Amino acid sequence: MELPAPVAVLGHAVHPVDLEGATEWVLAQSLSDAGSRLVVTLNPELVVRARRDATLHRALEHADLTVADGVGLLWAARRAGWKLPGRVPGVDLAFAVLERGGAGLRVALLGGRPGVPERAAEQAERRWGVTVTSVHHGYFDRDNESLRVAAEVGAGRPHLLLAGLGEGQEAWLEAHRRECRAGVSMGVGGTLDVLAGTARRTPAWTRRLGLEWAWRVGLDPRRWHRFPRLLEFARMAWREGRR
Repeated sequence: MELPAPVAVLGHAVHPVDLEGATEWVLAQSLSDAGSRLVVTLNPELVVRARRDATLHRALEHADLTVADGVGLLWAARRAGWKLPGRVPGVDLAFAVLERGGAGLRVALLGGRPGVPERAAEQAERRWGVTVTSVHHGYFDRDNESLRVAAEVGAGRPHLLLAGLGEGQEAWLEAHRRECRAGVSMGVGGTLDVLAGTARRTPAWTRRLGLEWAWRVGLDPRRWHRFPRLLEFARMAWREGRR
């Protein structure tokens, strides 16, 4: 599948594909010999952080597929004169690829607290029949252990690497593409916790309306520091639209 030309949203190239199109592309690239691909599920926080973090900005620029994960990106795109076909949440994309790939897919799981990727692997193998080639928690020393962890991932030659490493996951994946040797690498945030059963998805109505972020931020004081970033994103999108 050939991707449609990306559109510019607040300085980032976003591909106008829906969940079905993104799933098809990720699975095809995972199973091909085209080399290591990077998928970014862009959200308002990433846009704001990339304005101040040059390493993150470079990683986003080097992504092979960037999809709009969040209603804020759809709004910002409209302000810029583009109409995207819809949201592509990272958790939905990851689950769709696992389901579609099934027994023919080799997957590496990286991230979460110790024990989480192991439980996620059990669920993935049980639900979809995929082969999990490696698991590793996300609490390693990124300054001193990244090469070792990446080499462990690469030893299994996974078709797909799902990494839930929190802030910095996109930059880490970009920096270690060669060592991880995955057909496609994708940062998935808390998806491994959802798959492992240690975290729940937000109610269905919040997902339909694109308000998962409001539910999470509003109910979890640990996430309240993110609210100023969302306000900054709204200001950026408003100014961009006026220009």
